[in-house]
Amino acid sequence: MLDRVERALVACNRWLLIVLLLAMACIVFANVVLRYTTGDSIVWAEEVARHMMIWCTFLGAGLVLRFGGHVAIDNLHNAVGPRAARAIRAVVVAGVGLFCLVMTYFSVLYVWATRFQTTAATDVPMAWIYVAMPVGFLLMFAHLLFIARGYVADGSYVESGEMGADAAASI
Repeated sequence: MLDRVERALVACNRWLLIVLLLAMACIVFANVVLRYTTGDSIVWAEEVARHMMIWCTFLGAGLVLRFGGHVAIDNLHNAVGPRAARAIRAVVVAGVGLFCLVMTYFSVLYVWATRFQTTAATDVPMAWIYVAMPVGFLLMFAHLLFIARGYVADGSYVESGEMGADAAASI
């Protein structure tokens, strides 16, 4: 059951990123083409593309964590014995988890504080853009919980035929 939930979460997360990146690329491409062919550009294109990039960043952070694509310094737990290495990795997981939860809390406060501000071109409430932060941190926490056991036990991340740590880092 938990495995099915994990697969569904990863699939939804990936497809949402794919759709957002595709839409962002289409908007930017159309704006560039219009600018060079007609001399006019889409007024809202740059703003919407920027907001989509914010959402992609926060939605993609959990997937990058899952596949080991974030910057990591692993010299210490590689230099010590297996028991000490597991303890170090457990502290790292606890620290990252605590960071995600604290950032979720403070980003919710930030979203609440900006609920009356609107964007310049589209007049969308800034809270709709900034809600990417708590959603992203909660997703990262969920991905962390799914990989924590394997990471603490042997320092491994999720293996995938279509994505490794280098590919995840490029998201």
